Amino acid sequence: MIDDSIQTVIVEDEERSQATLIRLLEECCPEVKIISVVSNVAEAIAAIDEFQPEMVFLDIALPDGDGFNVLENTAFDNFEVVFVTAYDKYAIRAFEFSALHYLLKPINHLELQKAIQRYKDRKNTEELKFNEQLQILRENINNDQQKLILPTLQGYEIISLEDVIRFQASHNYTECYLVNGQKIIISKPLINFENILTDLFFVRVHNKHLINLKFVKKYIKGQGGSLKMIDDSEINVSKSRKNEFLDRLNNFARHI
Repeated sequence: MIDDSIQTVIVEDEERSQATLIRLLEECCPEVKIISVVSNVAEAIAAIDEFQPEMVFLDIALPDGDGFNVLENTAFDNFEVVFVTAYDKYAIRAFEFSALHYLLKPINHLELQKAIQRYKDRKNTEELKFNEQLQILRENINNDQQKLILPTLQGYEIISLEDVIRFQASHNYTECYLVNGQKIIISKPLINFENILTDLFFVRVHNKHLINLKFVKKYIKGQGGSLKMIDDSEINVSKSRKNEFLDRLNNFARHI
């Protein structure tokens, strides 16, 4: 009989979090088979190299280092990682930008099931190399999120957030317009980008438009008004979003 379970190692030093994750996996994700549970960097490296799991639940903060130390020192590297973290929403943005799986403590069973389903969906597809994703995650955690990985119909595009003029909704996809004139079609809806970018220098000005305040060239008054961007695109501002946009623009402009 073929064993189609997902062979999994858990790396977690907090006993309560460790017990919670084990219980939720057993109750909600029966396809996951836990083959080792460890609590520090040295044990994690040894367990991954010995058992060669398909998936590793990896705590970022460990008593003798961090999750990155684990990933940099394993000889075996053909596994999927789900980071487990207590980081706040600003650090979580770094995970979103790098297209890596993560679970936020305290772990929610629905989010856990989503992580397992994402693994299944991606298992047989060609993905961006993990070491590239990891490098971007590290850069973004340390440098206030400068790079973004965009899932496209063909694979992935890695861009600098500083180069994005605007995002535009297009049915279930999003179009990303860059300063070099490139347009990227992204296989995610616009709301995903609004959720992770609007406390930076992006603002939603219309149901279809999320714009970078740095590239607004002109605001034209009207019921809602309209914008001319640096690439000469004209963007309508909806009446319901006008005041929020003007507030954000005024606050932004005072700092440049």
